Amino acid sequence: MKNILLPTDFSENSWNAIKYAIRFFENMECNFYVLHVNRLSNLAVNDTALILTQDLIDERYIKPAKQKLRNILKQISKLSPNHKNQRFYTLTDYGFFIESIRKNVDEKEIDCIVMGTKGASGLEKIILGTNTADIITKVKCNTLAVPENAEFVTPKEIAFPTDFSLSHNLQVLLPISDILERFHSSLRIVHISKNKIDLNNNQQKNKELLEDYFNNDKYSFHYLTNKKVENAVQCFVESRDINMICMVGKNLNYFQQILFHSKVEEISYHTDVPFLVLHKKNKYYG
Repeated sequence: MKNILLPTDFSENSWNAIKYAIRFFENMECNFYVLHVNRLSNLAVNDTALILTQDLIDERYIKPAKQKLRNILKQISKLSPNHKNQRFYTLTDYGFFIESIRKNVDEKEIDCIVMGTKGASGLEKIILGTNTADIITKVKCNTLAVPENAEFVTPKEIAFPTDFSLSHNLQVLLPISDILERFHSSLRIVHISKNKIDLNNNQQKNKELLEDYFNNDKYSFHYLTNKKVENAVQCFVESRDINMICMVGKNLNYFQQILFHSKVEEISYHTDVPFLVLHKKNKYYG
């Protein structure tokens, strides 16, 4: 039984992520926890002249949120009336967003967070919404970020950008191999370098480790030369019709270049292609 956390702010974007999660995990036994967090900052701004008693918080923030969550459950029942293997629960909390996420990840033994993300404007330096960026960088839990325009399709082609500098245990890749098996997918391991240079001894060794690890899966290596990693990823996603991008959160070099940059208007994969960020945990969600 896998435990999936679905944070929601009741936007279309977060509803899209919920729909994606239901399809992505539809043949698995899952507990889905739909969570809404009222931020402390919002409470303070809206009620500067009021003393925030527990009764006031319950009446003004928690009860309306619970009603909206019940409405989401109704939408889910219409969307997927025969989800025998899937159970849905609602959670409400108030306080600091990341602290609430961490608390629920620990208490519910969450295997994966699935969250909607909306492309930032060209003036912002990240392609993720603030909440999603914070979760990916500050919460040690596998996170599947579902962009605003993404619709579920069977992930037949999965891109895995890597610089072959494995700063993580290979076990962190277990969710990828499970997805490959579950959907009969193909993994495209992509190495992008700014200059056309051969792999050093350490990179070559790590490449061989990946070959051994994915030995029973369909995979291939691809080598691209581009001064900007995000542009190379864009070209690769378009040329191969990639359905999902997977990354390891600890691999900050690639991770930051792909997800955190300024030329947002030139990059489209962040609005269409879900990306799975993996963190080392004792459990995995595959």
